[in-house]
Amino acid sequence: MLALARGEEVSAAWMVAAALGTYAIGYRFYSKFIAHRVLRVDRTRATPAERMADGLDYHATDRRVLLGHHFAGISGAGPLVGPVLAAQMGYLPGTIWIIVGVIFAGAVQDMVVLFFSTRRDGKSLGQIAREEIGLVGGIAAVIAIFSIMIIILAVLALIVVNALAESPWGTFSVGLTIPIALFMGIYLRYLRPGRIAEVTVIGVALLLLAIVSGRWIANSGLADTFTLSPGALVGWLVIYGFAASVAPVWLLLVPRDYLSTFMKVGTIGLLALAIVITLPTLQMDAVTDFASNGDGPVFAGSLFPFVFITIACGALSGFHSLISSGTTPKMIQKETQVRTIGYGAMLMESSVAVMAITAACVLDPGTYFAMNAPPAVIGDTLQAASDTISSWGFSLTPEQLASAAESVEEESLLSRTGGAPTLALGLSAILADFLGGDAMSSFWYHFAIMFEALFILTAIDAGTRVGRFILQDAIASVHPRLGRFRSTNWMPGVWISSAVVTALWGYLLWVGVHDPLGGINTLYPIFGISNQLLGAVALAVCTVLLVKSGRLKYVWVTLLPLTWVSVVTLTASWQKVFSGDPAVGFLARRDRYQDGIDAGELLTGAQDMDDMRTIVSTATLDAFLSAVLALLVIVVFADALRVCVKAIRRPGSVALAEAPYTESRIVAPAGLIATREERAELAAAGLGPGGGIPRQADGERAGAEVRE
Repeated sequence: MLALARGEEVSAAWMVAAALGTYAIGYRFYSKFIAHRVLRVDRTRATPAERMADGLDYHATDRRVLLGHHFAGISGAGPLVGPVLAAQMGYLPGTIWIIVGVIFAGAVQDMVVLFFSTRRDGKSLGQIAREEIGLVGGIAAVIAIFSIMIIILAVLALIVVNALAESPWGTFSVGLTIPIALFMGIYLRYLRPGRIAEVTVIGVALLLLAIVSGRWIANSGLADTFTLSPGALVGWLVIYGFAASVAPVWLLLVPRDYLSTFMKVGTIGLLALAIVITLPTLQMDAVTDFASNGDGPVFAGSLFPFVFITIACGALSGFHSLISSGTTPKMIQKETQVRTIGYGAMLMESSVAVMAITAACVLDPGTYFAMNAPPAVIGDTLQAASDTISSWGFSLTPEQLASAAESVEEESLLSRTGGAPTLALGLSAILADFLGGDAMSSFWYHFAIMFEALFILTAIDAGTRVGRFILQDAIASVHPRLGRFRSTNWMPGVWISSAVVTALWGYLLWVGVHDPLGGINTLYPIFGISNQLLGAVALAVCTVLLVKSGRLKYVWVTLLPLTWVSVVTLTASWQKVFSGDPAVGFLARRDRYQDGIDAGELLTGAQDMDDMRTIVSTATLDAFLSAVLALLVIVVFADALRVCVKAIRRPGSVALAEAPYTESRIVAPAGLIATREERAELAAAGLGPGGGIPRQADGERAGAEVRE
């Protein structure tokens, strides 16, 4: 504040200090209050992973490995892309929301949903809504949740395409992580069960080899083989999403997520250290003119409400509620671990968002806008982009743009929309100053591309599996004869459901890849809105459960963030559908381009009439989806309010759909590091740090035990 008041430069190190200090206080006090006072976690109660173990989806997993899986599952494109795009508004509004929002909204949602799903056999959010709210609100919630899930997966995949298209280095390195993860899964399952530290060392070494070998491939005769077009990447991503969603969790999902978590946490930690040591200056303004006039080139709209839905996952993400009620509650060992895994993992994701907005804001603003504005706005040549951006008041020359691309061994950085390349360039600039100098810029850039693609792929595979859970349950609820679809062991149902889910998000991905206005510019706003609407649904369900369970005095914990996100998101939905500005409103954009078609006139962004018609159809689809999702969420709110009023007036007239209490036999610590009492308990039970079921009468340990 002193620096801003004096007109001085602001170091990026202050962003790191503010974030880490706030996270420490929030986790130490607020999360503990919610876990023990509000939720009343019970260490003696068996979780679904213990009661319903089947080796496919229900599998008691070491809390350290599960934290890696959960963090990887929730950490998709949002914390990387959203803050980078929001940097258009300046570094201050976005950073404040990222830090404050995660403490009181995002981390709260993740932990509370995980707890309530664990109490209900690991059921999905849609199932919980149908059982606890009622038929009307439940059906509306299921339709909204599934639709939003498809949109989110499509946008996540689109960002992978934008990051890897025409990049043999990135494609080879990311592709190699799949066999590495398969090897780790088989190693832990059959070759050396329980040897987590051992397989971690091997996996990380192979991961580093994948990054280095990617450069060899890019400079060899095999480069063309791994240089894939956006259309080809769509096909490969659809195939991967299907395969990952039907494979056992121990084979690919968990080891891949665990492996990628090391890369994610390590990279963010290294970036934070580099910022503290090199002290780069934030070059973007604290608050730009685009925050008030709403005509930004990256995305249109004013600071309220669009900065909040653009940042999305870094502060609050509805997508997380699907992981917290999808794969994670089926693998958690103890209820007491919901604090570490639910609240803690979200703080880790928020730290990624802080690093992302910081990396974007240390870049020259002209370069930032050249990378994130679409060709329809800045043109498709260095000179045109330079002239346009200079007219906005930012100094930029064609030579600067060419030099920036050359430094990271890319042909061009113009209109590399999606946020991923911008973050990679900012990260490479900071890390090159810290390690290796300019000669290492290209290595760090491509390292960051792989880092981001891994982030997103882990969300795609976990998200597709969760979408399969939701669809299986919805089909099984239609008619008793379809009840077999609910079984995770009936493989035809698993394959059919997974195929439908991947086909749906694959279609939207194809539409985004071929959108004339740039897929990320068209789809990201609806991604942000739908993601936050899903967060509102999750918080509404949690609020109902708190009221029904007699915790009325603590209902403010979920009601306050629910109120805020509902106001923000419904306002954004209204503006995106009905705004008269074609840059903001979908219907206004549709009408403008339809008028152009009728007049036989080509408008900005379209190369021919086919492009014009594509823009019209995409805008119509976006408007329809935005309006329908908002209406569905309002129906959920209305039914949730009805149930809450009924529970308050006649507490005995409502019942919770919790699973019956079963005493747990598993002994495991609540946090990553066992306390003195927990270590003594583990030693008395004859168990290692990972915990498990104590030694049996026959002298053998149960399969749930994890050894070091």
